Amino acid sequence: MAHDGQTLDMTNITILTDLTTLTSASVDPIETLFATAKTALRHRVSVDGKVSASLIDANQTAAHGVAWLATYVESLRQMNKWAEHLSANGSFGEVEQLILQISFGEYLNQIMGGIPMSQGEIIRPHEYGLTPADLTAAQTDPVVTLMAYGNTQAARMRLVELMQEQAANITVGHSGLDEELEMIREQFRKFSIDKVIPHAHEWHLKDELIPMDIIEELAELGVFGLTIPENLGGFGLSKASMAVVSEELSRGYIGVGSLGTRSEIAAELILCGGTDEQKSQWLPKIASAEILPTAVFTEPNTGSDLGSLRTNGDYKVTGNKTWITHAARTHIMTLLARTDPNSTDHRGLSMFIAEKTPGTDEAPFPTEGMTGGEIEVLGYRGMKEYELGFDNFHVKGENLLGGEEGKGFKQLMQTFESARIQTAARAVGVAQSALDVSMQYSLDRKQFGKALINFPRVANKLAMMAVETMIARQLTYFSAFEKDNDRRCDLEAGMAKLLGARVAWAAADNGLQIHGGNGFALEYTISRILCDARILNIFEGAAEIQAQVIARRLLD
Repeated sequence: MAHDGQTLDMTNITILTDLTTLTSASVDPIETLFATAKTALRHRVSVDGKVSASLIDANQTAAHGVAWLATYVESLRQMNKWAEHLSANGSFGEVEQLILQISFGEYLNQIMGGIPMSQGEIIRPHEYGLTPADLTAAQTDPVVTLMAYGNTQAARMRLVELMQEQAANITVGHSGLDEELEMIREQFRKFSIDKVIPHAHEWHLKDELIPMDIIEELAELGVFGLTIPENLGGFGLSKASMAVVSEELSRGYIGVGSLGTRSEIAAELILCGGTDEQKSQWLPKIASAEILPTAVFTEPNTGSDLGSLRTNGDYKVTGNKTWITHAARTHIMTLLARTDPNSTDHRGLSMFIAEKTPGTDEAPFPTEGMTGGEIEVLGYRGMKEYELGFDNFHVKGENLLGGEEGKGFKQLMQTFESARIQTAARAVGVAQSALDVSMQYSLDRKQFGKALINFPRVANKLAMMAVETMIARQLTYFSAFEKDNDRRCDLEAGMAKLLGARVAWAAADNGLQIHGGNGFALEYTISRILCDARILNIFEGAAEIQAQVIARRLLD
């Protein structure tokens, strides 16, 4: 293969020559390929020049394929930027180089041959309108070189060898974050190791709520007020900092990582849509964990819409909600209800800050007008899931968010960017957790006289866990940085969530495979990680919904 006038014998080369030159030169061809695919999709789903929702539905596979292609292109773009940043500050070592070349080698091959949207759904280029000529034009010398020599057995084995040597490092390869964010990571990694990991599996197996002393310690560390402005009782830090905290806490146990997300989303709702009085009243209490919030949005099925009637300035709420996380021992609910009984769409919905009395094990829902039942789940257990019933449940009129009816759906939509960034960060943490326990197991477990890690197919799995975790991490950080810079990032956050969820599930599944029969035993941590990972492809928008949203956004 020729590049820059050189003939390279790459048969046994681990690190590609001029790697960042190759990856930089590969970005433009795949961006062009994506632009071609998007144009083909737009033509397929348009009538008289306007995108048709019904045609998108009819061509769902193609539309979702373009969403995945866009996610891959953005992922490689961010990996290249990560490498350039590390190169500029002298941190682009052998581990980082191997991660970069493997990521490009693998994802370029998938772009050209087929992207796995799920285990049984491989989207091929021709299905979203790319022709053989389009693919040939994109296969420039740098692209072909990376496809042929980027993700090799030698590269994967060398990466795993280095991972063993650098086991004390918090992440496999430099994250690319600044010193302040890395200090935050170290603090919460230590908290997870000391306070979460020794107990998380027992909490899971016994289906127990995370102990209140953990919540109190998290409050002391500032988790619940991390991004709340200082004048409202918080720390006023970035969304990127919250992503790092969620990642490291979820690495210990996704339930603990999700505790902060509850407060983050409630605070976001109040910050974006609340009155000054509501902000002053509720945000300092959320930041200190004096009150714990839960989100009450999801209807159990069509026809069971939560409705409300206004009487004497207050509201009486009746109906049902389901999949309510951490509902029993919380103090307030961000509650979406229909305030216009004559409406059938989002314009009749309003958001409330509904107060309730925290429950106990014996009486989980003591508040008048409110009942609830636990939904037993495979994983994600530390806060419990509930279905709630409301019968003339009382909500103060002053707790109508923003003081105006009919704004609930719009207020909720304003939180989606942050919510999906948080889910992506939790997914990165779960993926890293799967790598942590699988790496240790493969070192400790012997077969045929040698450690499992020395078998190429075990090493392959570990290497790809590390590589894809870093890809998902960079995409997540990118979306958080966009949010911190007040740029619209629903697309980027959606991509990060879409990819991160798949990466977490793949890491957990491959981790269990490395454990073999022991992985199927409940006593092993990987069994919990597998259960926890599975929910990530479902909540905050199932993968199919997420791909649909991305596709629609791309065609705007």
